[in-house]
Amino acid sequence: MSNPFVVAGGDAAGLSAASKLKREDPDREVIVFEKGRWVSYAHCGQPYYIKGEVEELTDLLSLSPAAIEERGIDLRRSHEVVDVRPDDGVVRVEGPDGAFDQPYGDLLIATGGHAVSEPIAGAALDGVFTIHGMDSAAALRAYLTPPEDVDIEAFDPDTVDIAFVEKYAELTPPESAAIVGGGYVGVEMAEAFSAHGLDVSLFQRPDRLLLPFGEAVGERAAETMRAEGVDLHLSTEVDALVGEDRVTAVDVNGERIPTDVAVVGIGIRPNTDLVGDTGVELGDSGAIAVDDYGRTNVENVSAAGDCAEMRHAVTGEPDWVPLGLTANRAGRAIGQTVAGNPEPVGDIAGTAVVKAFELECGRSGILDHERAREAGFDPVSETVTAGSRSGYYPGNAETTVTLTADRDSGTLLGGAIAGEDRAAIRIDTVATALGDDMTVGEVERLDLAYAPPFSPVWDPVLVAAKVLNGTLED
Repeated sequence: MSNPFVVAGGDAAGLSAASKLKREDPDREVIVFEKGRWVSYAHCGQPYYIKGEVEELTDLLSLSPAAIEERGIDLRRSHEVVDVRPDDGVVRVEGPDGAFDQPYGDLLIATGGHAVSEPIAGAALDGVFTIHGMDSAAALRAYLTPPEDVDIEAFDPDTVDIAFVEKYAELTPPESAAIVGGGYVGVEMAEAFSAHGLDVSLFQRPDRLLLPFGEAVGERAAETMRAEGVDLHLSTEVDALVGEDRVTAVDVNGERIPTDVAVVGIGIRPNTDLVGDTGVELGDSGAIAVDDYGRTNVENVSAAGDCAEMRHAVTGEPDWVPLGLTANRAGRAIGQTVAGNPEPVGDIAGTAVVKAFELECGRSGILDHERAREAGFDPVSETVTAGSRSGYYPGNAETTVTLTADRDSGTLLGGAIAGEDRAAIRIDTVATALGDDMTVGEVERLDLAYAPPFSPVWDPVLVAAKVLNGTLED
């Protein structure tokens, strides 16, 4: 009887699981269904391709279809899993040649997430983009390039929607851009548009940028972006994107601000429609609930990536933080578990970094006091500014660090960092401490490396821990 490992979704989680299982159990049949034409690509690299820092769209591929098939994986692009029947051990698949049933022995749901544009009216107009797909990235890069400089033949018609790209390649490049949302996508796209010489306006409903990074980082990011010429509209809700067929303006508080192109970056949601009638349970976040091994409540069905929850390292409760490493790591663990050697998917801390022009920003764990209190903690935070290197060494730059801890236990709850000299990578120290449930005192006593070109004697993270520990001891 056939016993294939079937995967719905051909990106980070899905292909990590498929590849790991194939290495562990080479004789097991592995089938990956991907509804689109792109597989195993870097979502987070798209703003840098649009900017022009990444030259070719295919540079964003981690694995080509050919490389995947060389691993013995049966990859079927343009095939969408549209129904799951757990009682029968079958998925329904729609492909170019029609629909068919595919039996499975084990099934992984790795359907990812989708960009949210609601409730922004006018988001369907031409010239409005969400940066969550390779075709959109290709079309927007073409739009920003003079028509005579666009090489359509450089795009592979097997993967790229050529007609979509050509539509924008024929247009005069835009001179102004509007960005709705001040998160990762908004901040990165402001840099990308500015590199092409556009006048950039960014609209953010909350009162600061990069909300999960905390107040100090948000303020530094805003300061940097304003210095780079970005027109920030904080505490501002966009009423609508307007135009006949193509976007021409943004309606805000009764004012109409002209724009030639717009990006909506207000978040993503997990793709869970596939499991709606299967009995597979969703968590409070709306993503698929899983156990420590990525298994759902339905036998032989697992879930991973942007469609699934994982346990948070600080709270110990399920959480949904859609990030690339989370997806890759969970997929790999599930592949090993399905092969018969159970491997936990691990905890998450929401560790993330983002670049706002030359400012590097990082965060991990829980900074928000309200959320910390909801999790049963009594949060205390301190923010410090310290040098990135020895003060006498060239390249020293101000580095801002915020750390949050529980008053009673002293346990570190989270941290954020911003600076222009290797600041972002320092957040890994915080992430490691969170993973080991360290107290702030223990963080203060970490034996971190020191040499003038790399760090002062007291690394900025150690300075923040020292100050916060002093507050806790008062």
